[in-house]
Amino acid sequence: MNTYQSLNGHGEPRATPLYESSNVLNVSKQGRIASIVSGALLTTSGINNVTRHPIRSLFRLVAGGYLLYRGISGNCPLSAYAGRKLAERHTRTINIRQQLIIDKPRTEVYNFWRLLSNLPLFMRHLAAVTEIDSYHSHWVAKGPAGVGTIEWEAEIIKDEPGSLIGWRSAPGSDIVTAGKVTFEDTVNGGTQMNVIIAYRPPAGYVGTGLAWLLNSTFERMVEKDIQRFRHFVEIGEMTA
Repeated sequence: MNTYQSLNGHGEPRATPLYESSNVLNVSKQGRIASIVSGALLTTSGINNVTRHPIRSLFRLVAGGYLLYRGISGNCPLSAYAGRKLAERHTRTINIRQQLIIDKPRTEVYNFWRLLSNLPLFMRHLAAVTEIDSYHSHWVAKGPAGVGTIEWEAEIIKDEPGSLIGWRSAPGSDIVTAGKVTFEDTVNGGTQMNVIIAYRPPAGYVGTGLAWLLNSTFERMVEKDIQRFRHFVEIGEMTA
C-alpha cells in the first residue's frame, strides 16, 4: 500500500486517509519503512504458525498489526503517550489562589504589598526580593526546608494603586512565574484580597535539581505564606 496517493488530477501528493487521520505524526520515513517490513514479517509468521503455536502466533499478529499501523499511519501511540507524559511533567504549573479578609484599610494593605521587599518578611519560600526600580526586581526563592534555590528577574506589568498589582518573570528567566493581587473594600472598612501566584519550572527541568518546584510541600508552603500576610499586617508579627 502506497503511503501517498494522488489528490486530484493535478497530481498533488496526499497522505492516505489513515495517515491523515493520525493525531500525531511522530515516525520518520525510515522508521515507517522498517515498521512496515517488520510488521509484514511478523504478521506472515503469525498466520503461518497459528495452528502449531497459537499463543505465540497471537502475539506476533498483534505486534505485526501494531507495526503495520505505525508504518502506514506515521503515528506511534506509545511514543506519543510517553512524549505527552514527559511534556506534562516539564510544563506542569503550580497555581495558587487565596482569598483573605484583612482588618486594615485597603490603601495600607496595598502599600505594604506594593513594596516588594516586604514580601520575604512573611513569605518563607522567598529568600529575598530586591527592587531594582519601580517596576523591576530580583527574586530569590528557596525550596522546602531551604533545599534548593532559584533566582529570576521580575517586572510589574500592571499597577492600579490601591486596587491591583500584577507581575511576571522577565523574558528569558530560568523560571516562568506570575502573580496578581486585587484589593477591595469590605463593608466594615477592611480589605478583601484575592491572590493568584503561579510557578512553572523551565522546560527540561528533569535532572536540574528543580523538581522541588513541583513538590506538594512547596505548594503548601506558598499557600501558608499568603495566609501569614493577614496576621503580619494586622499584628505585625510572624506566625508559625
